[in-house]
Amino acid sequence: MTSDSRGPAAPVARLVDEFHKLPGIGPKTAQRLTYYLVRMPKDEARSLAEAIQAVKDRIVLCSRCYNITEDEPCGICADPRRDESRICVVEEALDVLAVERTKTYNGLYHVLHGVISPMNGVGPDDLQIRSLLARLKGGSVQEVILATNPNLEGEATSMYVHKLISPLGISVTRPARGLPVGGDLEYADEVTLARAIEGRQPF
Repeated sequence: MTSDSRGPAAPVARLVDEFHKLPGIGPKTAQRLTYYLVRMPKDEARSLAEAIQAVKDRIVLCSRCYNITEDEPCGICADPRRDESRICVVEEALDVLAVERTKTYNGLYHVLHGVISPMNGVGPDDLQIRSLLARLKGGSVQEVILATNPNLEGEATSMYVHKLISPLGISVTRPARGLPVGGDLEYADEVTLARAIEGRQPF
């Protein structure tokens, strides 16, 4: 008897395949997650599915800083208490959360959504660099903090952005070297990241 692709195992195989598409999820982990969900109570599984759907339905990108948000503009951009003379440029939305946890920075942000990576086919036009330059033309920004990750691609992206900003006469800084080289901003502990932000240096 041959197995029918429409049989009871087909949804399981599909879920394994979908988990395997996620970053950092190998085939074994995908299988473990799938069989965990198979044994999960139905109401918990439904709650997880609803949470995923809500993210796709309600989360958008802020039109100013390109952070992920439910509101337009995001809560940080809309906060009148934030220092609008400073913009911290980060790679991903998770980096905003990392800097905010330090409670030492009160300026605005700009999320690039990646780094320049020719090996992966990502060029400057694939990032939110033009929108950053547009924000700087108003004349109210006095400092741009380039807080990309301290690795090869992050450094290359910072250098590229720095060259574009330099003619505008705006101060360009970056976090002090308290951050480990080769590490990601989102994994830095609060104390290390706070000291790096406070002790930022001219680019």
